[in-house]
Amino acid sequence: MEDKAKKQNIQLVADLKSNTPIYVKADRQRIQQVLINLIDNSIKYGIDGGKTKINVYHLLDQILVEVTDNGQGIDEKLLPRVFERFFRTDRSRSRDIGGSGLGLSIVKHIIEAHQQTVHVRSTEGIGTTFGFTLEKYKAS
Repeated sequence: MEDKAKKQNIQLVADLKSNTPIYVKADRQRIQQVLINLIDNSIKYGIDGGKTKINVYHLLDQILVEVTDNGQGIDEKLLPRVFERFFRTDRSRSRDIGGSGLGLSIVKHIIEAHQQTVHVRSTEGIGTTFGFTLEKYKAS
């Protein structure tokens, strides 16, 4: 994703809060797909010279992963629909940006298959944050 971010003049920043490995109950490839989809969207809808930040927060039995950008943001009335299949917030830009409108519905499906949650918050002109939880792995 770094090459794509550089082409769009977007800075990628990872803030993992710790150098200690975090073990979670998850399908590695599916969670990689979730991260790629969220980071890719952040770059697509980011602003020139913008930033995409990936944060990991430790909760009690879970971790929270958030992908935040300072891009164009999403109209508040559209937020409930962003995880719908084929939904595009700006159809006029679809040809320029590309994509099928499936990425966020795939993200939701994968996270819910892990019996976890995904959420979005956004303010137009300020940016967007997508977050999801994963269950921490506890060695028996």
